[in-house]
Amino acid sequence: MMMSTTQIEKALAVWPQVEPGLRVPHNDREYRQLVKQLDRLVDEVGENENHPLASMMEVIGVLIEKYEDENVAELA
Repeated sequence: MMMSTTQIEKALAVWPQVEPGLRVPHNDREYRQLVKQLDRLVDEVGENENHPLASMMEVIGVLIEKYEDENVAELA
């Protein structure tokens, strides 16, 4: 589903407040911050797939997984 112009304008208005918790990690510090954010969301959302923040939790999980795939050495 494509966002409407109105939805984009609303997102732009709140993005400065949301962006620090949803940024793509480019270094270990940003990665650790994202992991902490995910931990907080897991505490809030739990297993409730209908929770309003469930999709945010999923997106952050994908960002963490991508960073780990590219930057964390596999344990042998």
